[in-house]
Amino acid sequence: MVKICCIGAGYVGGPTMAVIALKCPEIEVAVVDISLQRIAQWNSESLPIFEPGLDEVVKACRGRNLFFSSDVEKHVAEADIVFVSVNTPTKTRGLGAGKAADLTYWESAARMIADVSRSDKIVVEKSTVPVKTAEAIEKILTHNNKGINFQILSNPEFLAEGTAIDDLFKPDRVLIGGRETPDGQRAVASLKAVYAHWVPEDRILTTNLWSAELSKLAANAFLAQRISSVNAMSALCEATGADVSEVAFAIGKDSRIGPRFLNSSVGFGGSCFQKDILNLVYICECNGLAEVASYWKQVVHINDYQKNRFVKRVVSSMFNTVSGKKIAVLGFAFKKDTGDTRETPAIDVCNGLLGDKALLSIYDPQVSEEQIRRDLAMNKFDWDHPQHLQPLSPTASSNSVRVVWDAYEATKDAHGICILTEWDEFRKLDFRKIYAAMQKPAFVFDGRNIVNVDELRDIGFIVYSIGKPLDPWVKDLPASS
Repeated sequence: MVKICCIGAGYVGGPTMAVIALKCPEIEVAVVDISLQRIAQWNSESLPIFEPGLDEVVKACRGRNLFFSSDVEKHVAEADIVFVSVNTPTKTRGLGAGKAADLTYWESAARMIADVSRSDKIVVEKSTVPVKTAEAIEKILTHNNKGINFQILSNPEFLAEGTAIDDLFKPDRVLIGGRETPDGQRAVASLKAVYAHWVPEDRILTTNLWSAELSKLAANAFLAQRISSVNAMSALCEATGADVSEVAFAIGKDSRIGPRFLNSSVGFGGSCFQKDILNLVYICECNGLAEVASYWKQVVHINDYQKNRFVKRVVSSMFNTVSGKKIAVLGFAFKKDTGDTRETPAIDVCNGLLGDKALLSIYDPQVSEEQIRRDLAMNKFDWDHPQHLQPLSPTASSNSVRVVWDAYEATKDAHGICILTEWDEFRKLDFRKIYAAMQKPAFVFDGRNIVNVDELRDIGFIVYSIGKPLDPWVKDLPASS
């Protein structure tokens, strides 16, 4: 029996290993983590992450050939293949602060693998890492190998939160990078054989190590670039009276472009896009490619611009001040069907409104009050460094922020509504009921373009929807205060 161990029981390691266990019943899969609380949650009825379909997969395999354990060294020592899916946060201090990936956890994992191993192993990079990380890991392992043979592979994940299980069941591609040596190619073949249990062979791609490592950063950079591109067009659409949805539909019909990732919004979020682009920028700078670094940096700049533009539109539309006004915030997760709030645009939008002394009433069906308040209290990149988290600040804990568990409660007596996550339930709300309970004039600021603008205006709302022709009320108002 082949044994697989995954170090790191997070958003990548947990779901990926659960699907491998389901599809490969003859393989024993152990997911290990130093966090006792996280392992306890994986072994409970309430998993630590929300992902459609994940519960069913875990419960079908757990205790059979899927195990969650805090006994890290035991399972690593016994494994034939070790996936490393530890955190690679953005550095907050020192060389490359604010851009470079911090590989402290990766290095620690590599040293531990070398220390406890008593048999040959394939070590698989599953975390998103900078190009040439494998080379550094190889040096650690080979200088501490005690005669044991280690082969390093890069197997980046391409999962989208909210559809991760479907992405694992039916991936566009599985990418495996390895050394172009006989041992390296045998290791690639071994990992390929695991995925071949359910993934068609033509979708399992093999490359050299460096191409695989760079492909992950490049994929996220290209996807984020499309979002920033359509968001840049949304500003021009508002200025000219064009409709960004119509523009996106028209260009998406071009087979060279395609329709995906052309939905304008308040901005992209999540744990990967900004972090990976900044990492790419740093790598470019380190290789003397200043112009290339500047190009990719602009993708992040446009995303920040879009969030700031949204806040300014809210403030300017509501008589140039939201001080003392109740603003209902519908949605805090960075996208629907996930409870993940890492880099969610809602943080910047809420803090921008709080800066103008708004009173926020926040509702999200999957995000806890504690998480919302903690996110609003964090410094930049703190979410990626749990050890740096501070006690909740007075701002986040004050009466300026209320977290409720019902959209109608959130909007009651509100002056305006900001829709920041495209949860399906928000499309089905009774907006006549909501309008009747709000202060007048009643404003809706749709950051995800999910409402029917004409219907809401017929009800009586003043509506701002990103990239759409402006409401006559706000048409002649400045876009910023």
